[in-house]
Amino acid sequence: MSKSKIAAAVLFCLTCTAAGWAQADIKAIFLDKCSICHGEDGTGKTAKGKKLKVKDIHETVTKESEADMIKIATEGKGKDMDGFGKDYKPDQIKGLVQYYRSLAK
Repeated sequence: MSKSKIAAAVLFCLTCTAAGWAQADIKAIFLDKCSICHGEDGTGKTAKGKKLKVKDIHETVTKESEADMIKIATEGKGKDMDGFGKDYKPDQIKGLVQYYRSLAK
């Protein structure tokens, strides 16, 4: 195998591993920061979620676009939900939204 093919294979493996870590990091952030209200499954059936009347993910996905959800996650929503724009990078926030939306499937 040529050096360029080996280098390409190594780069491919590193990219896949980094993507796997990124997904694991996103899930960890969701479980740490979001699940207290939204629940691990996105149903909002936690004590705090019920108190704040958090909507079930299935209802949210049908009413909110990904772009709208990214804006809410970045800026916050009213007094009940802090934004994460100061704590996380835009790609992490987008990942959180995509992870959350994936719970509806």
